[in-house]
Amino acid sequence: MLTRRLRTAFPLVLSCLLLLSAFACCEPALAEAPTYREYLASFSEPGYPQREVRINGSGFARATARTKLLFDHEGYPGVSVWVDEQGMIEWEVWVEEAGLYNIELTYYPATGRSTSIERSIAVNGELPFAAAEYLVFHRVFGDAGPIRVDAGGNEIRPQQVEKPMWQTVFLSDAQGYEENPFFFYFQQGWNTIRLTSRAEPMIIGQLRLCQAPLPRPYAEVRAEQPGAPELKGIFLQIEGESSSYRSSPSLFAVADPGDPTVVPYHYFETRLNSIGGHRWTEVGDWIAWHVDIPQDGYYKIAIKAKQNTNRGDLSNRKLLIDGAVPFAEVAAIPFPFSSRYEIVQLGEAEQGEPFLFYLTKGRHEIRLEAVLGELGPLIQFAEETLYELNAIYRSIIMITSPTPDPIRSYQLEQRVPQLLERIKAGEEDLRYLASEIERITGQRSHAAALLDFARMLERMYEKPDAIPNLLQEYRDAIGQLGTWIMTSRRQPLQIDFLVVASPEQQMPRAKPSWWEVALHEMRAFFASFVRDYTTIHDISEGAEGSGPARSIRVWIGLGRDQAQILKQMIEDSFTPETGIRVDLELITSMDQLLVPATIAGNQPDVAIGAANMDLAFRGAVADLTQFPDFPEVAERFKKSALLTFRFRDKVFALPEVQSFPMLFYRKDILDELGLEIPQTWDDVMRILPELQNNHLEFGIWPSMYTFVQFLYQNGISLYKEDVVQTNLAAHAAVDIFGWMTNLFTQSGLPLQYNFINRFRMGEMPLAIANYAEFNTLSVFATELRGQWGMAPIPGTLQPDGTINRAVPVAQDALQIRTDQLGAVIMPSGTTGSIILEKSEKKQEAWEFLKWWTSKETQVRFGRELEALIGASARYATANVEAMQELPWRVEEREQLNIQWDWAEGVPPVLGGYYVTRQFDWLFRAVVLQNAPVRESVLDYAREIDREIARKRMEFGFETELEDVDERWKQLFWDHFTHVWRLDWDPPGLSEEYRDILERYRLLEGGEGE
Repeated sequence: MLTRRLRTAFPLVLSCLLLLSAFACCEPALAEAPTYREYLASFSEPGYPQREVRINGSGFARATARTKLLFDHEGYPGVSVWVDEQGMIEWEVWVEEAGLYNIELTYYPATGRSTSIERSIAVNGELPFAAAEYLVFHRVFGDAGPIRVDAGGNEIRPQQVEKPMWQTVFLSDAQGYEENPFFFYFQQGWNTIRLTSRAEPMIIGQLRLCQAPLPRPYAEVRAEQPGAPELKGIFLQIEGESSSYRSSPSLFAVADPGDPTVVPYHYFETRLNSIGGHRWTEVGDWIAWHVDIPQDGYYKIAIKAKQNTNRGDLSNRKLLIDGAVPFAEVAAIPFPFSSRYEIVQLGEAEQGEPFLFYLTKGRHEIRLEAVLGELGPLIQFAEETLYELNAIYRSIIMITSPTPDPIRSYQLEQRVPQLLERIKAGEEDLRYLASEIERITGQRSHAAALLDFARMLERMYEKPDAIPNLLQEYRDAIGQLGTWIMTSRRQPLQIDFLVVASPEQQMPRAKPSWWEVALHEMRAFFASFVRDYTTIHDISEGAEGSGPARSIRVWIGLGRDQAQILKQMIEDSFTPETGIRVDLELITSMDQLLVPATIAGNQPDVAIGAANMDLAFRGAVADLTQFPDFPEVAERFKKSALLTFRFRDKVFALPEVQSFPMLFYRKDILDELGLEIPQTWDDVMRILPELQNNHLEFGIWPSMYTFVQFLYQNGISLYKEDVVQTNLAAHAAVDIFGWMTNLFTQSGLPLQYNFINRFRMGEMPLAIANYAEFNTLSVFATELRGQWGMAPIPGTLQPDGTINRAVPVAQDALQIRTDQLGAVIMPSGTTGSIILEKSEKKQEAWEFLKWWTSKETQVRFGRELEALIGASARYATANVEAMQELPWRVEEREQLNIQWDWAEGVPPVLGGYYVTRQFDWLFRAVVLQNAPVRESVLDYAREIDREIARKRMEFGFETELEDVDERWKQLFWDHFTHVWRLDWDPPGLSEEYRDILERYRLLEGGEGE
């Protein structure tokens, strides 16, 4: 039934699975590629030849990628080939017998960005099926050293480092939908195999065409195994946290403090006593342990594990021993939801007694790999169903809008082609999904929600006039289905230990008694009164003896996990290199605490993530230009990142994080409408009517930074020289503000929206948002894989034909505010680290800032942070070289670099809080209250300038532009890249506008160049 439904859903399946390619010249059009099942079905009697064809990696016929031949590399006999992360490499292959072959690849993960290697494959110049565009090859990671203990008695996880080794794998489905390796058809005679790089370099030893061995049933394998003497008295317990290798740096040892049965255990000190959990969720990720078997014989295997994340769902693991699945029954071991650990003896659930595994004396590798099991084809089908239901929703709102008139008859069944047939098919698909989910999981919760959705579609089919009134309910149901797909794809499992034992051995108790739980809770409660939760304790044994003269106090305003990463990096790198000990303290509400701490004389030497320019203006923050090597250090960053912390010739912080907006677009919807990605705002204005005619939206947030973006794209500064006044009263600034407000009043852009939800639903196929949203969409909108992208924002066409894409970045990167819907208000920003002026150890603090913002430190911190939290938390470092080493794909990194070059800082201003507040009021007055644009701008500009003048007078700075020293005026412009003018009083100023300026006493300004 599933196959039939996939075939009937062929058009939507294609559009759902197609992936973007950065090298269109090297691959055929993805729209021509069938699904994998369609591809196999296209061969009536293909044959599965038992022949084997070997292809040396170094014997390639052609390549556009950079390549390098290697000899006897890392133990590989003969010649291998290093292939860069861009371009393609192609081999010519002679095949004696036509048929379907699996492809085995022997590779070595070359030095890169510590992320998975990605390739696409073409056979005879064609992409055989859509999933072949996205092949993943894992790297290998492990602990850099043993677990260490800090001064508080807490165990500290070792750094995760790459441990590259040669691996041999069959090309298979990176999404986990297909359980077995992919088949590829080769004709008799000469064929070509082309691998196109998508991410990371790799070293290729050989390719092999063959038939992959598939695991057979346990009964068959057991019958063929040799006899062996009966084993007794053998019980080998392998701790989960002692794993040898892993496929991801996220799979490190973790602490499980809430269960007194875990080993090792302590009621309040941190013990790394398990592995996995919510970090071990991605399909294909694996963990491997080594076990030394004392003698030949038959052993049973048990796993103490818990899956307490996905209620009502199963987590599946594939067992491999020495690289092979022993038999079919352990190709997908299900672990149901459980709030406590359980010991699963493999085979006991299936046959009433444990499976027996024949193991020879010596070292063996036991590997567990996350797989979807029976859920794989079902989740794939659910994604395709979701995509089609989304398409139905878009086709409806293109006529009704997302908020239809409840009393209007839209005659949707006549205006939308095959609408009722598609709704009926969707209902049948949902009922099928519900029955299969209940069969596999044994739970009715998810099935009940799907059946509710199906009944809604049934009502829509029977009463088409009721469709507009059901749209919101329909939209919510689509969101619930998407959430189920996302959570079901995740396969979390936490492991305390594994057991390899002789058959007669009894397993230990997995669940604690009520007395053990009560004692644990009581002891942990009393310990909470004496434990210090703010100090990140020292790790290095020698650090205590460094002496107070060589120690500094550092505040960090991030989470405990991030602070622990930094502390470990300090102990591993900074302290050994400099001899400077760091007392790291975890602080919440950094800016609020810095002021009273400074007044009380209890301030730190360094504050990370602070960069409070109000403190800098008050003399509480040290000027970093006093250090002789500051110019060299400043070269690490874009000019725009430093401008946020500059005043005149002083710099008060080193940038840590810098983020900026990008244009996100739905490729499938733009293709459907025949629209191109807009390059300029003129392009945006041309396509807006087409979007709105289909009740679709363009998203841009109505903030002051959007206004500054339009100013910067015209080369105009927000402030006059030395930030003595705003430039809001400039003729061009008023015109630009009027144009911006017209986007919302006349062009109908939304004032509030949830970007992720609307973009995912297709209601907003174009939007400008923080580039960090790219990772959020990659993780939480998997059904859109290949259907969306990220590009530089639209710019303003210049007289010379170039496009100015300037975007402002202020100091808001880690202080992103959201509205009640979760929509991002501040789309970009920069944060930094400061040295307090009262510090008596400024030189030591400067050494720390140089180390913290260096390329090596930022790369390691970014990678470890992503390993800890996931790809959605990718670090937006301000260090230009470090950014290139973070795990972005080539095409993504290129687009980010293009936009980054257009980033412009916003200089700090005394009374800056008043500027933002007054602008918000100005925008509301014009947009919501229909106030006149020019008079309103000039009125609010005068109020803002008065506050700036008052604050400058308070701090002893000039309040009139003509009183500012010429060197400060020139330095103001030197700090910009794409901003060069004020355009305050352009030639040909109208008399009407002159009258307004005179009325507001604003005519004395001039233009700055």
